[in-house]
Amino acid sequence: MFEFNDGGRAKAGYKGSAGDCGARAMAIALAMDYQKAYDHIAHANFKHHGIKSARNGVDRHIYANVLSVFNWLWQPAPKFEGRKAYCSDMPSGIVIARQAGHYVAIIDGIPHDTWDCSNKMIYGYWIRKS
Repeated sequence: MFEFNDGGRAKAGYKGSAGDCGARAMAIALAMDYQKAYDHIAHANFKHHGIKSARNGVDRHIYANVLSVFNWLWQPAPKFEGRKAYCSDMPSGIVIARQAGHYVAIIDGIPHDTWDCSNKMIYGYWIRKS
């Protein structure tokens, strides 16, 4: 189960597909305009790699730095006997999870994304600092 949500990407004028899951997840989870989320990530990518884009993904360390500016903290995925953690295992509320090659906003255990990534294992997640 998932909720289709592009984070405002289409409204911002972007078309087609791209590896911008970090910007989409950030826009959804932080209730931020997609373009602003994209610009934050693109700026961080430029500082570290000289590429001013969020279209082709973002390194997890750079993404963690961007989210920390907005008071989001990294948490390891919950541990379960005999299985990995999935979207439905995330705490209630809003989190941004890191999966293999993907970031997703999860609201009350339901991924909000442009495709159903609910069956992908979660390595860990960011949660807003209280």
